[in-house]
Amino acid sequence: MARCKQSLKRRRTDIVKAHRNRSKMRELRSAIKSVNESETPEDREKTLRKAQSLIDKASRKHLVHRNKANRLKHSLM
Repeated sequence: MARCKQSLKRRRTDIVKAHRNRSKMRELRSAIKSVNESETPEDREKTLRKAQSLIDKASRKHLVHRNKANRLKHSLM
């Protein structure tokens, strides 16, 4: 276990960041699933726009690599 103040703070901030990243990725995955499960074309278009927005945000925040983000968006089309 770390003893110096710097490493203790780093551990605390890492826990917070990991929690935030986990929730964002969960939201992203559920948006992708909702696009695949949508039944009507209107529903699909609405959920597709939401999923694309979330993918772009995740890419900008470096949660997902930009190539993977492009691949995800392309596969949803």
